[in-house]
Amino acid sequence: MRGGLVTIGTVAALLAAMGLTVLGLGAADNAVASFDASSWLWSTTRSELARVNGVTARVDTRMEVPGGRRHQMQVAQTDRLLILRDLNTGRVSSLDLATLQITATTPTAPGLGVSVALHEDAAFVVDAVQGIVRQLDPRALTPVGEPVRYPPGITGGTLDGAGKLWVAVPSEGTVSAVTAAELPETPGDAPPAGLSPKRVETYDVAEPAHELVVSTLDEGVAVLDRTSASLVTVVGGQTKRAQLSMTAPGYLPTRTSGQQVPVTVPGERSVHVVRDSREVKRFTVPGDGVRLSPAVAWAGRFYCADENTGTVYAFDAEGQLVQTVKGSGRPGPVELEVRENHLFINPPDSSTAQVVDDRNQVREVDKYANDVLGGDPPPVAPPPPPPKKPKVSKPGAPKSVTAAAGDASARVSWQAAASNGAEITRYVVEGAGQTHQVGANQRALEITGLTNGETYTFSVHAVNAKGEGPARRSNPVVPTAEVPDPPASVTAEARPDGTVRVSWPEADGQGNKIAKYAVTATSAGASAPAGESPKTELVVPAGQLEYGTQYAFTVTAVSEKGAGSKASPVSNTVVPFTVPKAPTELRASTVADQPGTVAVQWSPALDNGRPVTKYLVEAAGKTVEVTDVRATVGGLGNGQNVTVKVKAVNEAGPGPEASTTARTVAEPRITVTGSSADATSVTVTFTVDAGGGRATCTAATGGKTASGSCSSLRVTGLTPGTAYTVTLTASNAAGKGTASRAQATDPLYGIATCKNGPDGDQRTYCDKDVDGRNGNEIFEVPRQDNDRQAGWVPDGRRLRTYCKVKGEDVDAWIYNNNKKSTWWIQVDYKGKTYIPWAWLNLEGGDDLGVLPTC
Repeated sequence: MRGGLVTIGTVAALLAAMGLTVLGLGAADNAVASFDASSWLWSTTRSELARVNGVTARVDTRMEVPGGRRHQMQVAQTDRLLILRDLNTGRVSSLDLATLQITATTPTAPGLGVSVALHEDAAFVVDAVQGIVRQLDPRALTPVGEPVRYPPGITGGTLDGAGKLWVAVPSEGTVSAVTAAELPETPGDAPPAGLSPKRVETYDVAEPAHELVVSTLDEGVAVLDRTSASLVTVVGGQTKRAQLSMTAPGYLPTRTSGQQVPVTVPGERSVHVVRDSREVKRFTVPGDGVRLSPAVAWAGRFYCADENTGTVYAFDAEGQLVQTVKGSGRPGPVELEVRENHLFINPPDSSTAQVVDDRNQVREVDKYANDVLGGDPPPVAPPPPPPKKPKVSKPGAPKSVTAAAGDASARVSWQAAASNGAEITRYVVEGAGQTHQVGANQRALEITGLTNGETYTFSVHAVNAKGEGPARRSNPVVPTAEVPDPPASVTAEARPDGTVRVSWPEADGQGNKIAKYAVTATSAGASAPAGESPKTELVVPAGQLEYGTQYAFTVTAVSEKGAGSKASPVSNTVVPFTVPKAPTELRASTVADQPGTVAVQWSPALDNGRPVTKYLVEAAGKTVEVTDVRATVGGLGNGQNVTVKVKAVNEAGPGPEASTTARTVAEPRITVTGSSADATSVTVTFTVDAGGGRATCTAATGGKTASGSCSSLRVTGLTPGTAYTVTLTASNAAGKGTASRAQATDPLYGIATCKNGPDGDQRTYCDKDVDGRNGNEIFEVPRQDNDRQAGWVPDGRRLRTYCKVKGEDVDAWIYNNNKKSTWWIQVDYKGKTYIPWAWLNLEGGDDLGVLPTC
């Protein structure tokens, strides 16, 4: 049943659990089969998953997710299970691929900061902000035992080929592995007492507060220390470090297959390849800009996507460019995943994907093949011009460098320095005879080993590819044992105006007055000061935190003596949000076949932390609400120039508008450019301003009508030598336009024909008029009536004709090729008189049909 719904007993469960529609592109048994070489690919524009068979490079099953249009979706899959996390809503759903049944759903906080991981029967939800790793039963999405807890702001959370989950802790400079507990027999049941996921290995891989990036291996993990520009691999319990020559922050794929680990450095447009604790290769990726996705190793090659153009470049083991896979030419994410002995290249915003087999053969996949959803994807606008390259220089000085004293310690924090065109790789903190390198996203540091009662100041400077920027010094601090207690709890609230309110109960100053509180924001793998407040609350300004990203907060109390407490317990997680941005690439056009209507299309608005629920489209006082990125607005009047405004709406309300202009279809206007005629037809040439519509045209005169082309029309069947007025009419959805043209038909002439015969009287038969009958006689009536004869003309006389009429049968015999007919022709001879057609040969082929009937 090609192109229809799969009729299996799962539809009710699918709709009830998630609203999914299964779209079968083959027999129902094929739709639910589990192909070993297949992968599910997400399409953002269509809000659907397509299962692509890597062997055939074809889609065999598609599922629509109606509530997920334009949403980012994380897809974790095995041969048996598929787990989805909607980043816009936070909803996690588990799908059994053998039955295409949704087995469970569970909520998480929306936005970036929570991820899902899946390996065989082990599933994890990793809350990087809170530092919580929770195992789930993938069949029911219920917790398995107690979670594994880390400090806030972890990173990683992906599984290696052996089923270990690896997590990096930047605040400690460590990476550790977590193994899953055995699942209960019945989905959703509690496991036996004591069965929980366990942290089984921990390794030191960096100094504390370094910025870390994780990629799991076939067995083990690779950790990129961006701060020290080194890569540490942990395999079989052994750690190996490779120093890298990169001058800008690097990135790793979430999963690396094989023994070589590619480190992509977008700021250099380069890839550094590490093997056996050393950098073995470095090569440059063609193009401009810094939108490179992490390179992936596959089948002896390295594949790196330029997300500014959608192009994927393939390099051989020597770093030579050997293949270019053309993309859409438009900016957008490109997902590269090695799975089931194939590399799947999926741009979620595109209708096409590619599959690369283990012989490096690339085949294109139409994700919308055998479309059953109706309608084509929106037309693709031309790509925007490439951005101008910024001027690159050393970074600026960090802002707001502050220090707070602790017991034999000090806490130094600062706001980001201006990067000046090159991404900051690290910060350097100096003071008290110590030097610390801190990750670019770790803008706070606890310095220990100080002496109480002594005064210290600290300096902080940033480093990028161009070198070290200027330093900024902190306030002086005096460490003391008289430190206040931290606040007992912290509560965070994201507000619709883009601000985040962080509040806490008053801290105990332990005999000293609390002068202020310092608030730190923690996200996945990152930590930075959010601000200070003398009160028990802080409102973080709109825009300071990234919308759509999860944050949690800790608070330290600072006494009037400058002594700071330990950090408070971490707050709840919030996702900052505000009204959406204005839609982009707004286009409005005339709807040719509908009066008073314009069509509007746009690219999705940036949602700013909450899903866009609808768009408001307004034109000339008319407003429509839509959930898609296209609309039509009618009732605007014909031929009107209208301003079209579009706003996106989310939980915070309507955002700023984008506007453009369009014109509704107008009545056509005709301009006559010329005319011509022959004996029985008139041709008029003209141009038509269709008013933005699709015009149809007619020409009419003398009871005859012609239709067709809107540039030239010919009306036939007219009387020769007659004056006509031709009326032209052009029609479209808005109405009609007319014009007229006067044009006479040409007169039609005939040649009176009577040729003498070869014998006797025949030789003079046609020479003159004689008593009785002979050729070329003309009568007042269409019969040979001697009393009504008007005259005679010699052979070759040219006579103007008017029309034809039935009359007496006349045979011209040998004198005009045996022509015999009952038709008579009205001619101009002593007025309008008649001659037998037998004696008159019409010019232009003697076609009697061109003459009208009298």
